[in-house]
Amino acid sequence: MNAADQAPRSGAGELRPTVEEVLLGGGRVHTRRDVVARTGVTAERTAQIWHALGFPVVDDDARVFTDADVDALRAGERLIEAGLITAESETMMARALGHHLSRLAEWQVSTLWAWMSRGPDASGHGGEPVDHAAALLPEMERLQRHVWRRHLAAHAGRMAAEGQGFVPAGPGRPVGAAADGPTAAGEGTDVRELAVGFTDMVGYTRMTRGLDTAELGRVLDRFESLTGDVVAEGGGRVVKTIGDEVLFVCDSASASAGIALELTARVEEEKRLPKVRTGLAHGAVLIRFGDVYGGAVNVAARLTGVARPATVLVDTAFAGELAGTAAYELRALRPVSVRGYNRLRPVVLRPRRRTGAR
Repeated sequence: MNAADQAPRSGAGELRPTVEEVLLGGGRVHTRRDVVARTGVTAERTAQIWHALGFPVVDDDARVFTDADVDALRAGERLIEAGLITAESETMMARALGHHLSRLAEWQVSTLWAWMSRGPDASGHGGEPVDHAAALLPEMERLQRHVWRRHLAAHAGRMAAEGQGFVPAGPGRPVGAAADGPTAAGEGTDVRELAVGFTDMVGYTRMTRGLDTAELGRVLDRFESLTGDVVAEGGGRVVKTIGDEVLFVCDSASASAGIALELTARVEEEKRLPKVRTGLAHGAVLIRFGDVYGGAVNVAARLTGVARPATVLVDTAFAGELAGTAAYELRALRPVSVRGYNRLRPVVLRPRRRTGAR
């Protein structure tokens, strides 16, 4: 059950309803029956969307919904009526939004709660913390909206560059599909030729045994900060971080090779971080609601698992993309047997040494 939908617990019972109303923009005044009557959406459909967002399904007569919940459901219906999404893709969109935003919300609430717990002087201006939280919430929303729009613009720019414009919807082609760009694979998805990289910290499990939680947090913060900076500088995109590992994609093999080698070099200079290793692969990648899938993703992960510390391994398809590139050296290794691949051929990637360099 989602923490926000549980009954107040001891110690926070008096404060929580006030904070909740601030965050939700109002009280829980509607039942599911009310929502159905106000939106025209069936009870089954409202329950499906609510569950997809990550919240537990509630009784039809329980008052858990706000005016904002009703407005959000109406907004989804307007997108369906406009033909931008379908009822099926609305559920998938709700699931993706719930998954990604719940992680952001968990961090933000933890930060906000720690700030409020310091008492009336938390803001430095006196007054009740909850009042200052209510004033700061629009600022947090404004920041999120700005970052979201910047990423919308960045992705739209890439799509326009790949597709050379948009064409009207038609049989087998969703609204706004690019004329000659990525292959359509269904609503919320497309298929692109991408370079995929996995980078992980070597000996992470052993290292964590000697760290307390604060020290571990600092290591992870530094790793995520460094990898995020290097990937962004190289023109790539971080798909996700999984503990000691980061998954990133890039439009070109050359750019992703530069990212991987730069990551290796930067980490070598970091005394707080263990060495890293990276696996790179190139091929068709299914992009679905912000995540990536396919053979290239699997191969990159397998190559990371067999790479030595401070090395970068690529597959033969990736090596082929770099053929003739003066900046890199490639050396094929013996085939290895890994999960799902009996004869995976790794190729070591190194920066080419300049003539005369010692």
